[in-house]
Amino acid sequence: MNNHAATQLLLDARASGALLDWRRLAVGDAATAYAVQDAQLARLGPVGGWKVGSKGDGSEPACSPLPASGMLAAGAELSGPQWRMRGLEAELALRVGRDFDPGDALPSREELLQVFDAVLPAIEVVETRLGQPPCGNPWAAMADLQSHGALVLGTPLPMPAIAPDLRTIGASLALDGKEVARMTGGNPAGDLWPMLAWLARHCARRGMPWKKGQIVTTGSCTGVQYARPGMKVEAVLEGMGAVAFSFGD
Repeated sequence: MNNHAATQLLLDARASGALLDWRRLAVGDAATAYAVQDAQLARLGPVGGWKVGSKGDGSEPACSPLPASGMLAAGAELSGPQWRMRGLEAELALRVGRDFDPGDALPSREELLQVFDAVLPAIEVVETRLGQPPCGNPWAAMADLQSHGALVLGTPLPMPAIAPDLRTIGASLALDGKEVARMTGGNPAGDLWPMLAWLARHCARRGMPWKKGQIVTTGSCTGVQYARPGMKVEAVLEGMGAVAFSFGD
């Protein structure tokens, strides 16, 4: 299967709401998965940000560009048949304060601290266009924008004097007012800044360097939780505020 065919299958599934059997998506490596991501974004609209995550075990992080159309303000209501899984992750997000292209260089923590101008709480809504679970091909899931559905954003706060540290961030997630997850240091990535350095260089090499105003979200601080239709969702990141939205019935 060529990249065009894989891209079209995913876009058709997104448009129709019909799940795509992951076994039809012959994506065999990270380079192909990233190329299919890029081809989808060329059709879905401008890049509004990036998601990046790491297992914290020394393996390479993984990422996906995020369509600007799926980046939503707090208070949104998500309705429609595309919201099947309704997976939820409370996340730390950062706002890019200036265009940044490090080329082939791996930027330092100090340099990155001058790139971001705000932090904000976020909830990633986890959805997939792939059917026949469980998906036995991680590259297919990567090609599917890493199962990204939407990113709901809270109020930005200026970058704190002490740089954020995923290992100490406390986060909670509540459904209809009932807390379903609370963790401190729950993001497996551990140290945030090497992961962000990798992402900055990766995006530049990919020909998509960061642009001012883009949002970078950094992986789940609460694990994945699941909502039912009609539920209100709220996440709190200690010291950074809250963000909430709801699913329609």
